[in-house]
Amino acid sequence: MQETDEVPQLTAQHRELLDQMLDKWSLQIMEALCDQPLRFNELRRAIPVVTQKSLTAALRRLERNGMVERVVAQTRPVAVEYRISPIGRTLQGLIDALLLWTTDTLPEVELARGRFDDLHL
Repeated sequence: MQETDEVPQLTAQHRELLDQMLDKWSLQIMEALCDQPLRFNELRRAIPVVTQKSLTAALRRLERNGMVERVVAQTRPVAVEYRISPIGRTLQGLIDALLLWTTDTLPEVELARGRFDDLHL
């Protein structure tokens, strides 16, 4: 990566990648895979509210973007495992920071929501 004093501009390509990385399920999948590689059904158990269709779609997006690797084990029966890729691993600190920020900030957010709801609902 080149070092520059310019602040990056949010382009359509940036928005597309961020939308795919910060969608409803991707962040949870990445967080689960940062701990250890998991098979599909293990991921479903780790994120019990995700549907099979949504999990499949999110895993495909993550794999397409190079964040997750799909590894087929030559066993009987054939087993498919998902693991964080080297690119995906670079997000672990950011994911941890987002989770920490959410934990620290949630009480203030809930108060703000309550004030807003009292005024507008």
